[in-house]
Order: sequence, then C-alpha cells, then structure tokens
Amino acid sequence: MKNFLPSSRREFLWRFGGGLGGIAMAQLLGRQELLADVLAKGHLELNGGLHHPAKAKRVIQLFMNGGASQMDTFDYKPELIKRHGQKFDPGAGIHVEAATSVPGNVMKSPFEFKQHGQCGRWVTSVFPHLATCVDDMAFLMAVASKTNVHGPASFMMNTGFLLPGFPCLGGWISYALGSLRDNLPTFVVLPDPRGLPYNQKGNFTSGFLPVAHQGTIIHATAPTPIADLFPPATAKFITKESEQEGLALLNKLNREHLAQHPGDSRLDGRIASYELAAKMQLSAPEVFSLTGESDATRKLYGIEEKATEDFGRRCLIARRMLERGVRFVQIWSGAGGPTNNWDNHGDIPKELPPIANATDKPIAALLKDLKALGMLEDTLVVWSTEFGRMPFTQSNTGRDHNGGTSVAWLAGAGIKGGTAYGESDPWAWKAANGKTQSYDLHATILHLLGINHEKLTYRHNGSDRRLTDVHGEVVHELLA
Repeated sequence: MKNFLPSSRREFLWRFGGGLGGIAMAQLLGRQELLADVLAKGHLELNGGLHHPAKAKRVIQLFMNGGASQMDTFDYKPELIKRHGQKFDPGAGIHVEAATSVPGNVMKSPFEFKQHGQCGRWVTSVFPHLATCVDDMAFLMAVASKTNVHGPASFMMNTGFLLPGFPCLGGWISYALGSLRDNLPTFVVLPDPRGLPYNQKGNFTSGFLPVAHQGTIIHATAPTPIADLFPPATAKFITKESEQEGLALLNKLNREHLAQHPGDSRLDGRIASYELAAKMQLSAPEVFSLTGESDATRKLYGIEEKATEDFGRRCLIARRMLERGVRFVQIWSGAGGPTNNWDNHGDIPKELPPIANATDKPIAALLKDLKALGMLEDTLVVWSTEFGRMPFTQSNTGRDHNGGTSVAWLAGAGIKGGTAYGESDPWAWKAANGKTQSYDLHATILHLLGINHEKLTYRHNGSDRRLTDVHGEVVHELLA
C-alpha cells in the first residue's frame, strides 16, 4: 500500500482531486466566506434583502456578445430613413470617427419597424417573438459605454471597470446574498458553444473577492455538460467508497494546508468545490435532462428547430436551474472573434438576422414560461450588450462599434413593464436624454435584489471597492 502513496501533496491533489477541481465547482458555495450577520438575520429570504426589502430572488442575464445594433432592433429612427445614403453630418462642426473604419454614409435599418403591445414599443422584424412581450419589458434606450473596444467594453458591462481583475456582477451577488441551495452553484455561466466571449473567463471572475464567488462555467448543450463530474467508465477501480475515502483524506490535507496559509482563498474555494461536486453528482444530471419537459414546452423554446435548438435548450436549462435554487445564471449569445456573434461589421442585412433568430423565440419563451409558472414575479431577466453600432455604413452595409448609445431591457420582478427610460439622438449615434451606463444598470439590478449598491463593499488594497465604483444611480423610472 505504501508504494501507491503519492510522492508529494501536489501529486496527491492531481490524482484524487484534479478532475473535480477542474470544473471549478465550488467556487460558488463558500458559505464560510459570506458575512455571518447576513446569514444569521435570514437575508437569504426573498423579502429580507441585504439593505431593504427585495423584489427579485434570482436573475437571468442574457448577454448579446459583440455589440447588438440598436437601430436595427429596438431604437426606431425616422431620421435615418430620411437621410439614407447621405453623408453623416450631426452638425455644429462635430468631428465624426469610427472605431475600425472610415465613416460611410447614413444607413437606414434594412428591417421593417412596427409598434407592438399596448405600450407601442417599436421593434424590427428580426424579433417577431420578443415583440409580443414588450408590455412585460422595460427599456433603457440610451446606454453609453466609456469605450468602443470589445474587451474593455465587455469588462465594463460585466464588472463595472475597463481593466481586468475586478469582480463581475454575478460574483458580487454571490458574495452579498450567498446560495439558495447547497447542491448547485450560486452563479452559473452558460457560454455559447462556439466559444467563450471576449476576455474569455475574465467576464465571470470573482476578482479580488474570495474565489468561491466566481462563475461556474457549464457547457449545457455538450454531451458532458460538466467535465470530470463522474469518473471515466474505464476507471473501474474507483468506487463510491474509495472516492469518499480519497476526498476525506484530501480534505484533511487541504485543511492543514489552509491553516498555514489563511489569507489565500483559492484553496478554500477548491475545498468547497469538491464538496459541491459530490452533491452535484446527484443533482446535476436531473437538471440537464429535459425528458420531464412536455412537448409543448420544448416546442415553445424551439428545441426541435435547428436555428433555435442550442439557445433554446440553454434558456430552458437556465429556468430549471432557477427552479432548483441557482441564484444567478448568465447566458451568452455569440463567441469572441470576428464572426458568430453580434459584431456585424460586414453586412447587417445578412449577419444580424441569423443570430437574432437564434435567440428571439427562446428568450420570448423564457419570459412566457416564467410568467406562466409564476416565477417572473420574483425573477429578474436582463438583456444587455457591450455597446451599440454606428448609424452610418462600414464597407457597404455593415456597422462599426459605437460606445455612444445602445439598448438594454429588463423584465420580471419589480419591473414596470411597457416603460422606457432615456433617448438617443435622432440618429441613434449618442445618448441624448436619460443617459445611463453600466453603473446604473448594476445599481438597479442590485436594488431589486434588496442591495444598496453604495453599501455593498469589499476592502481591497486599502480601498472599499464596489461594483459601481463611485458612480451609479438606480433607474426608478423602470420600477413598479
């Protein structure tokens, strides 16, 4: 038996825990990392809140990676129709620049706009299903970014900062409120199967918060959604008993090491990951299996259709996760890079419809399904992107990056459906009235979760850091 013992602690970790550690599971429980008074006072309850009564219990964030074009989706601008083909000139001698190209001529949307719902919200033909939900949605019509570069802009919309190293929204929520269940992660990320977004895993990081609060990445539509959750079929020597004994010994060694390095949260997060992974061996397979869902539900999400199968499946799995206690789920549409996303530089009429079509029916299904189940009352749904696009052409019919204005919307818990706040200029080039930024969106999300964004802080390098930095206002105009 002695000959089978590992020669070092590192080798032991690799043999007995490498597989489970690779899934970064834990990272999400870490109850010991949460403020003790929060748990003691019962702030995990829906209406307890951290600082005031909460409206939302959980969140689904739908992130359109690449920069969704506002004037081709939700921001109707008759001025673009009027000036189509003309040189773009906002007047007053303002110099016009583009991020990666020479500014072209004004381009109207190639898609037909119509008004929908009792609120009369303008939506183009690329979102026929979402158009039926506008009375449940509240729009931010002038969301500006400090940059028109993908990486920094994606960091801004996810962490509130242009530079890497800061905790993301889901990490802050995990830190503030903790988990609702102990057999599933608190914060889950469902990336596009075509690849991770710009910044890769940096968008899901816990930054300087304890590692336990970073996002757990799950490839929901892959044959094996969570790698190494179970031993390989060829490893017949691994039994339930041997696995428990190995984990018990590993836990003992880890605890001894942790006692010698109390300031390092990485090992503590890894310990929690092993514990959570063991529980997920029982809970996870049921979450990913859709056999219990009705044919009507599968049809609603478009799971039987090639165009919508992937995103629809992820939306339905996200709903199932929320039902079972996951607090924050982020679903990504689009990979990083020049294609397979919302970064439509070359040809808006050709590039935008396919990716919009892939998300339109599933997102509308998610809203309707949550509403039918009574979950929309305490679930917040957020649709966002890192920036918008230009009102003039790049090449012939593409559009360049535009940090001046974009559109985001919210629905569900605490939201006044059918409303809008802010307005872009006549060309959807810059924010004109009611300008908001990531800080305001984040402040509003936290507010609905019962959190005062100015009071949610973490001491780091001598500063009390927060998600919204020194900015941010709750957009009360969108709240019920």
